[in-house]
Amino acid sequence: MKKFILAVVSLALTGLWQIAPAADVTGKVILKGTPPTEKAIEFTDQCGPINPTPVTTRWYEVGKDNGLKAVLVYVSKGCEGKTYPPPSEPVLLDQIKCLYQPYVTAVMVGQALRIKDSDTAVPMHNVHATSLANPPGFNIPQTPGQVNDKTFANPEVVVKFQCDVHNWMFAYVGVMSNPYFAMTDADGNFKIPNLPPGDYTLTAYHVKAHGRASPGVSQVIKVTGDTPVTANFTVEVPPPAS
Repeated sequence: MKKFILAVVSLALTGLWQIAPAADVTGKVILKGTPPTEKAIEFTDQCGPINPTPVTTRWYEVGKDNGLKAVLVYVSKGCEGKTYPPPSEPVLLDQIKCLYQPYVTAVMVGQALRIKDSDTAVPMHNVHATSLANPPGFNIPQTPGQVNDKTFANPEVVVKFQCDVHNWMFAYVGVMSNPYFAMTDADGNFKIPNLPPGDYTLTAYHVKAHGRASPGVSQVIKVTGDTPVTANFTVEVPPPAS
């Protein structure tokens, strides 16, 4: 009888653990200021025919109500001392029509970044990753259809990717120490689900506005139970370099 009671209690505690409270953090990132004019990409003879319409740089992609796309929003403080297993599903960084897709993305420490060359009309790309926290990075050639999985051991705001064959091809990959991060959509909206109760610092990072030397702009948030939290950010266009 005692064993039965202990088993019931154990199952009950397990159920409580599984339904521990957590909240969704949502918000919007807006751009303040006038961004520089995007530049038209001058494709080579290899890449021009597969890009019949003009393509520009992706420095500042602004949507409805000045919402800013491709901002990495992440918990930068509040998860210290905790460990999180990386997801088994890789994050895809593809090469399509001589551009990296997506332009900005993120993975967890230890999670596979799947780098793919989908450009069947282009003989070769070169994937050159430079990292400050995960030196020396890597540099690998890829031919159409080739796939390489890479992981990173240390968190980093962004790892820079470029193609040495096509000098306009850039991408940026954040490496996160916890699973609480998101990318803003075309209108600057984001959602980080299931953040447990606690006090956190939430940071919004934009590649062009902040550069690789800055972690971004931050604010402190408090999660209480499962009550949703709203956190909005303003990213400012930096002044022109003198």
